[in-house]
Amino acid sequence: MHTAFHPANILLPNDNTDMTKWSVVACDQFTGEPGYWAKTESIVGDCPSTLRLVLPEIYLGKEDTETRISEINRNIESYLGSGVFREYKNSMIYVRRIQSDGKLREGIVGAVDLEEYDYHPGSASQIRATEATVAERIPPRLRIRENAKIELPHIMILIDDPEKTVIEPLSGRISELTELYDFDLMQGGGSISGYLLSDSEISAVDNALGDLRKKCELLFAMGDGNHSLATAKEHYERLKRENPGADMTSHPARYALCEIVNLHSEALEFEAIHRIVTGVDPGQLLSEMSEKLGIADSGDGQKLTVVTRGKEKTLTIHNPLSKLAVGSLQMFLDEYLKTHGGEIDYIHGEDVLKNLAKEENSVGFILEPMDKSDLFPAVIQDGALPRKTFSMGHAEDKRYYLEGRPLH
Repeated sequence: MHTAFHPANILLPNDNTDMTKWSVVACDQFTGEPGYWAKTESIVGDCPSTLRLVLPEIYLGKEDTETRISEINRNIESYLGSGVFREYKNSMIYVRRIQSDGKLREGIVGAVDLEEYDYHPGSASQIRATEATVAERIPPRLRIRENAKIELPHIMILIDDPEKTVIEPLSGRISELTELYDFDLMQGGGSISGYLLSDSEISAVDNALGDLRKKCELLFAMGDGNHSLATAKEHYERLKRENPGADMTSHPARYALCEIVNLHSEALEFEAIHRIVTGVDPGQLLSEMSEKLGIADSGDGQKLTVVTRGKEKTLTIHNPLSKLAVGSLQMFLDEYLKTHGGEIDYIHGEDVLKNLAKEENSVGFILEPMDKSDLFPAVIQDGALPRKTFSMGHAEDKRYYLEGRPLH
């Protein structure tokens, strides 16, 4: 049975590349920690690196954003022209990531068909978003993609495979596969190795996915990189609008490179994504939140913990605006910030949030994690969850940029 996951023409850096310097963490990580990205700059130096080919979101909205985007496209041209890349045509790569906690996370890198993806709530497509898409995050990514000759994704898509029939069987056949890379990731990211799948292994993966599709209503759900895939989709749809009647069957823009990972991997742990609000009067914000959401110190209901100036207090929402505490909070904050001003950031890790919430005019919100077994049923039943509802693991364990794919 046909599925949306296919082999791809995959680019990797040549054998002379320092892979640890080449591979950097996803652009949407450490957005509140400029020191992390400064250290990354120091580690990379003048060496070839994906750092030169992506736009870390810590720089979004800065005065030099457009300059950075132009530089990214020039760097892509330079890397392609100087032979930095080697290409593996019509391929899939079996990936083994040892996380910072020592757990093994397995995946397969290939391409998904964007005709089978719809990120709008209520979609019945093979590939669906798990959280709301923030429209304003797409344009700067689109400006990179529309002129870029390659893509370097950090997209991770989940499959609901409790019997472990698709990815995990490859573990026992490593000796039969060609190793493509094996190295330590920078800044506490653990290590990673990758193996080229043979034609017979690709066929086995395709058959296993087809069998899985027969058993489940939803085959692919977004894990990480929701906005990157949404950007790829928007670029493809724009090309179709601009070229009516053109045959897009084999156009590179119809596909997007990604890694599929089994939701039931023991290495995947769902963590809450916390909120830090800055540039506000904490007392006024909390007062209005209490009135709007029916906040109380106790009782049954949605729970969250407020952090201000080093003090923490767990509160209960008795007038929820959403099925989840994160949704109720997000809906309130969106409206409050629109009216009163201020900024919101999304933080992975309680310690980081507590440190940021010590600053004047700042309020932090600690949220409880959702059970990962609820993800697919929730998406099937309710559509996309509130944005930034959950995170899979620590920031250091997010996907690093490594493989690429030609877009022309």
